[in-house]
Amino acid sequence: MMGPKQEAQAALFYEFSLEDHVPQDHLLRSIDRFVDLNGIRAHLADFYSHTGRPSVDPELLIRMLLVGYCFGIRSERRLCEEVHLNLAYRWFCRLDLTNRVPDHSTFSKNRHGRFRESKLLRHLFEMTVARCIEEGLVSGQRLAIDASLIEADANKQNSTPKEEWDTTTIDPTDAPRAVREYLETLDEAAFGAASEVQPKFTSHSDPASQWTAARKGPAFFSYSDNYLIDTDHGVIVDVEATRSIRQAEVGSTKTMLKRVKDKFDLHPERLIADTAYGTGPMLGWLVDRKIAPHIPVFDKSGRNDGTWTRADFEWDAENDQYICPEGQELKQFRRNYSDPNRGPTGKGTARYRALKEVCQVCPSKAKCCPNADARKITREEHEDARQIARDIAKTRQYDISMKLRKKVEMLFAHLKRILGLGRLRLRGPCGANDRFLLAATAQNLRKLAKILPAPQQTRKA
Repeated sequence: MMGPKQEAQAALFYEFSLEDHVPQDHLLRSIDRFVDLNGIRAHLADFYSHTGRPSVDPELLIRMLLVGYCFGIRSERRLCEEVHLNLAYRWFCRLDLTNRVPDHSTFSKNRHGRFRESKLLRHLFEMTVARCIEEGLVSGQRLAIDASLIEADANKQNSTPKEEWDTTTIDPTDAPRAVREYLETLDEAAFGAASEVQPKFTSHSDPASQWTAARKGPAFFSYSDNYLIDTDHGVIVDVEATRSIRQAEVGSTKTMLKRVKDKFDLHPERLIADTAYGTGPMLGWLVDRKIAPHIPVFDKSGRNDGTWTRADFEWDAENDQYICPEGQELKQFRRNYSDPNRGPTGKGTARYRALKEVCQVCPSKAKCCPNADARKITREEHEDARQIARDIAKTRQYDISMKLRKKVEMLFAHLKRILGLGRLRLRGPCGANDRFLLAATAQNLRKLAKILPAPQQTRKA
């Protein structure tokens, strides 16, 4: 028998509770326990006027942004629609059925204004990191670093070749926000000062983005999202936006390690990274701070012709010389110079040479230097640190570290595939940094919710 047609009837009085309509196992219930925004108002107090109409509650805006990033809602216009319709989102944002959802333009006004001036998003991210440390998810003993390319909101059609790009012709007073941010960051190591090499193309709409073909496919404009994570549970302890070039990505490592040291007193026993971070200066910087570099050495001293490589020669640190497999000495200087400019400087690259008359009669010359009169070996400034990294690479702990490094890559996969941050919607260095901070905050909150889920409550009959 067909049932009666359902028709909505207006009720004069009704009782409705959002609490009863949000499932106990909903992700937002677990996340809500770790979101403490009581200090937001005090943090923003100096950036609000004491007169005029009341502003939208900043806590409401932050909660809405967290919902958007936790569930991959990239459009703020769509976010407002989803919060308006979804009961769980309303519950998390502390909105009842009669409260109006803020307009999407409110986010832009606050983001480009008081949020950015007060560094609120950085403060919010560090609050989540502090909570992860409090819950015992971060030990700080083993940290891993990596970077991932995030496509910028720019295209080649609206760009200029490097031969025609001239920053002196730009009028900052008449330029878009992203262009002004680009001019302001030209002297920062994370962006303009990272390298003197000018990109092949520069975008008119987002000139701070980098034209790159690092994915071995069609080139595009991008930023690099740099993560520093604790390998115990994959918690992101710091994040930094940079240009998509190796110098800027490697340089961000120093910035983030210093920052977590000052903010959370985290001084790792080891740092795990891939070959891009295995440069001599980077390894030397880590060794000087007693951080074991579990990093493959970036080394071009190998040979493909079957002759002896530098690794086949023994380094004699006491006498400042190399010993070849035949027992002969390779020295940098064989006499004292009256001119100090010709003597050892202790800086830069050093070249060690064997005696020509010794190499000419050596029975192993064909294996050592078949095309040269004598063997020469180049030693970099930070060769001692490079050797420490090579020795670490032979240990069992290094093999474990290489497996733990995958946790960073998993976070980037989650960022792009689950949270939907494969392409930026904001332009400029500040916009990229805002996006990355909020995404990292959402990932840490989801990590807390997964490891420490909300206790299930018995529903009332």
